[in-house]
Amino acid sequence: MSHFYDLAAHRRSMRRFTAERLTQDEWAALMGTALMSPSSKGTCCWQFVVVEDPELLRQLAQCKEHGSAFVADAPAAVVVLADPSVSDVWVEDASVATTYLLLQAEDCGLGACWVQVRRRETVDGTSAEDVVRRILGIPGHLRVLSLVALGHKAMERKPFQPENLKWDKVHLNVYPTSSPE
Repeated sequence: MSHFYDLAAHRRSMRRFTAERLTQDEWAALMGTALMSPSSKGTCCWQFVVVEDPELLRQLAQCKEHGSAFVADAPAAVVVLADPSVSDVWVEDASVATTYLLLQAEDCGLGACWVQVRRRETVDGTSAEDVVRRILGIPGHLRVLSLVALGHKAMERKPFQPENLKWDKVHLNVYPTSSPE
């Protein structure tokens, strides 16, 4: 993609993937970009677990009640972790890293979808973070923000159209109020 605007317009959540595995070059681009993501005060509090094992992906697909089942059919996922003892804004830092992964996937022609883990639960009320932590052996001092399902796209989605952008969500200088103060 030649312009960031075009990249952002074409990046759409993808939940259907082919069985094709990601190449070493694709992984290098994805993880290199994630490692370049900005972090507060350069603390780099994030860490990543790359998952390609089909059985682990099936288990991760059950980490929460809704919105994760498609992970079982993805050829890969990246679990985004952070260490709150390193940065008090670990949620923001890990969110930026997750976003970088999503955008780099699109730039590589791959599909990707963010699966929220933090503050989510299984059907029986178990913390999704604890489920992911148990499946992957993640130490208790690390927090699990998200996982990103990745793979070659099994379908195409139309890019965002400029005429559908919600420009009424943008305000100049001050937030408009219905009554003067």
